[in-house]
Amino acid sequence: MTTADGVPLKTSLRRAVRRSRLKALLLVSPLLAFLLIAFVMPIAEMLWRSVDNPEVATALPRTAEALADWNGEALPDEAVYAALAADLEAGDKARSLGKMASRLNYEKSGMRSAVMGTARRIEGVEPPYKPALIAINADWGELATWRVIQRESSPYTLSYYLAAIDRQYSPDGDIVAVPEYMQVYVGLFWRTFWMSAVITLLTLLLGYPVAFLLANLPLRHSNLLMILVLLPFWTSLLVRTTTWIAILQSQGVLNDIMVAVGLIADDARWQMIHNKTGTIIAMTHILLPFMILPLYSVMKTIPPSYMRAARSLGGKPLLSFRRVYFPLTIPGIAAGGILVFILSIGYYITPALVGGQSGRFITNYIAYHMQTSLNWGLAAAIASILLLVVIVLYMLFNRLIGVDKVKLG
Repeated sequence: MTTADGVPLKTSLRRAVRRSRLKALLLVSPLLAFLLIAFVMPIAEMLWRSVDNPEVATALPRTAEALADWNGEALPDEAVYAALAADLEAGDKARSLGKMASRLNYEKSGMRSAVMGTARRIEGVEPPYKPALIAINADWGELATWRVIQRESSPYTLSYYLAAIDRQYSPDGDIVAVPEYMQVYVGLFWRTFWMSAVITLLTLLLGYPVAFLLANLPLRHSNLLMILVLLPFWTSLLVRTTTWIAILQSQGVLNDIMVAVGLIADDARWQMIHNKTGTIIAMTHILLPFMILPLYSVMKTIPPSYMRAARSLGGKPLLSFRRVYFPLTIPGIAAGGILVFILSIGYYITPALVGGQSGRFITNYIAYHMQTSLNWGLAAAIASILLLVVIVLYMLFNRLIGVDKVKLG
């Protein structure tokens, strides 16, 4: 069969399908470009920074090359010290040693002082360089110093990931736990996860009755209540957070009311801000709509006749709810739970403002390393671990429930 112009019908259909697909691709190409630039590329950059390690190889190229064949069992020979002296002298003149010195200092305390101090005094030093450099700073006579330089001369490193889980390389190259007084991040991860789980549970306990009420009220009444549920989205997150500061502080509204009605004494006001309590209360309020909406969308699809049928078969209200209604809402519980939990572990501004030192999340320390310590590699490694947790949770949810069941109304 052919078309009117003599082209085989199969070929003509194939061309038409190809043109329609091309048009569809052109229509979505701005969105794909936006996702690539604003989502995929930043994540790729983050993952790259978490293992990228150019500082030592760039600032000490001669030393890195000379250490390539060093066995690490005894101090390097004179040629390696000469290469270090040449690199430090060149780097001091080019003022390019700062990043490398800070990078080595992450791995071994005192390395920044050793590098910068030696670079300032290296000009005029005569061979042999080995005793001369050791005389300037005793760190150059330690095996641990050279092992760190050799290891960090690689363009890629796992040191940031080890630091993110409170581990480090020992002088012998083994992976060991950092000293107890330096163990920070594992505790922060656990705090973030268990507080996020508590916040998720509280939003479920508060949101389930609200969603049930919205799903079973007449439409004219449920629409008014839905406006109240959506009202927080019309208010700035910063405003909502600072409002909780005014309510929860020791001289705040809540404590004043309890003092006025005699529940507590004026000198025994509760401290509910700048701690875990403040973070949990504020974030439960902020994230509550994200639990209510998936629950409401599922409950709205449950026919009321199911409960009536259960009652007509002799089931008591509580038994009918537990055996019939509640199992049908599990997809909504799972969708709201995963949504609230993932949003919780990634929150920054609320824990920063109301959490104090004990109520902050791991995300606050990612911001600290990005803005204050400027250790972007460690910040990227911590963020990558969080990303991995989110991906695992998403895969579990998709396996057990299915992402197609997530609805927001």
